[in-house]
Amino acid sequence: MAEVSPTELDPEVWVDEHGDALYSYALSRLNNPASAEDVVQETLLAALKSGKSFSGRSSARTWLIGILRHKIVDLIRKESREQPHEEIETAESPEEEFFDRKGRWGIKPVEWQVNPGKILEQKEFMAVLFQCMEHLPDRLHRLFVLRELEDQDSDFVCKELGITPTNLWVMLHRARMRLRGCLTENWFGANE
Repeated sequence: MAEVSPTELDPEVWVDEHGDALYSYALSRLNNPASAEDVVQETLLAALKSGKSFSGRSSARTWLIGILRHKIVDLIRKESREQPHEEIETAESPEEEFFDRKGRWGIKPVEWQVNPGKILEQKEFMAVLFQCMEHLPDRLHRLFVLRELEDQDSDFVCKELGITPTNLWVMLHRARMRLRGCLTENWFGANE
């Protein structure tokens, strides 16, 4: 096991070298600058309290982001418990724009002529994706972050949001459809 350098355990170095990355990560998932600042502060405090547990098997940034991920999930869990469950998505949704009454495509999706794996590596694309996520309703945004970005399993997401598995898949579908429309308009259509 590698020796941990003293600078990797220095909280001032954490703030200077990793603060911006932690804030960007949190903001992209929470869509709220104040909440992002709070979870970054909580992350740094937790890291300070448990600094001796840092073994150096990963970089300090990777370790801090791991702590941050848990803080983000905790915050989403807390906010979901505080939000009334009446806000569960209803049938009114953008799918009505895309499909006719028989369930056939009303407006066919644009064929994306790109490799999805390669495009995720582009910072510009990620910026547009996160901007599109900002336009999702809060509940869809939290659900999408937990399930797709934080890779939480379906049972966990259902429990935290107080929804059924069927409602989870309906809401995920709606979030994906809205994101697809936004990305088509703001990224794929803009780059032709």
